[in-house]
Amino acid sequence: MRGSLWQLGQSITRRLAQAEKKAVARQYYSSESELKKTVLYDFHVAHGGKMVPFAGWSMPIQYKDSIMDSTVNCRENGSLFDVSHMCGLSLKGKDSVSFLEKLVIADVAGLAPGTGTLTVFTNEKGGAIDDSVITKVKDDYIYLVVNAGCRDKDLAHIEEHMKAFKAKGGDVSWHIHDERSLLALQGPLAAPTLQYLTKEDLSKLYFGEFRILDINGANCFLTRTGYTGEDGFEISVPSEHALDLAKAILEKSEGKVRLTGLGARDSLRLEAGLCLYGNDMEQHTTPVEAGLTWAIGKRRRAEGGFLGADVILKQLAEGPSIRRVGFISSGPPARSHSEIQNEQGANIGEVTSGGFSPCLKKNIAMGYVKSGSHKAGTKVKILVRGKGYDGVVTKMPFVPTKYYKPT
Repeated sequence: MRGSLWQLGQSITRRLAQAEKKAVARQYYSSESELKKTVLYDFHVAHGGKMVPFAGWSMPIQYKDSIMDSTVNCRENGSLFDVSHMCGLSLKGKDSVSFLEKLVIADVAGLAPGTGTLTVFTNEKGGAIDDSVITKVKDDYIYLVVNAGCRDKDLAHIEEHMKAFKAKGGDVSWHIHDERSLLALQGPLAAPTLQYLTKEDLSKLYFGEFRILDINGANCFLTRTGYTGEDGFEISVPSEHALDLAKAILEKSEGKVRLTGLGARDSLRLEAGLCLYGNDMEQHTTPVEAGLTWAIGKRRRAEGGFLGADVILKQLAEGPSIRRVGFISSGPPARSHSEIQNEQGANIGEVTSGGFSPCLKKNIAMGYVKSGSHKAGTKVKILVRGKGYDGVVTKMPFVPTKYYKPT
């Protein structure tokens, strides 16, 4: 088991580093002192956080417990993540919906106020610039969060298109929420713990829904979403209230909700079959290839109107040449860039993320294979350090999701 734990830690560290290197607009820092720090930095260190560079920030990869234990605790009890390195922004104006629909694949106009969805920013070739959770707060107000490693290129992309849109008379403006911090509370104790800190009835807030409300005395943006496959919330809180909120959450859970780092966050999202941008999705990957066809709104499939729509709509009609799939494998855990072969020994694809699952106690991975080799149950060989090991294409998520939805 010690070997498995060591492999898990090494695998996650490599995977996060890989995504870090691939983020196109990432700024490289030469020393620890130049890394950005969230307002909870000292809190992390005081609680035994092992701080590592990530997307230009000093972030905790784990605390005193192991990544294995931390992952399992999230699914059994709960986890509190500091994700303040991510970038929240708001779009406002009567044309904010039509503006955003030029850049993403979602049917933003079709969202009811106070609801949101996962979407993808695309380029002219249909490739993914970034994935993002967007919320239509009101018809003239959108809130969204983009990945830390993609912040610079995302903001430049949005700004470039916003200038052109406004030059033609479009009414849209934006605000980048650098004055706020972002916490993610995940797991079965997330809702009962947070309920102690707000008068709002959280049982009436379902997966994908959004509210602006008072939590622990602070005006927060609350979204019932997350990156673990568990029920939970992302809480945008004014930075001056972030520390008090984090302390209150841990206290109200009586120690069952634990501070959790990037290591467990990565293993949790892999178990949930969710993409890590920079590994499982890049600028040359389309949403169709990435298995995110469901995120392309029905109206958008009919009308297009977003960057790269011609490429994406053609793939919808004819099928993509490659597809993202999951695997369970034997031997050592598969790594990013591990070659995937069919039973005849021909190359059919490549692993993009892989590791040992703390919850399933087996090797899991995701990657891209040629269409025709993507069906669940297809037997493959995955090469690790030059040696082939048995694997099988497996439906994702590997661990069933527990999103809170109306019954």
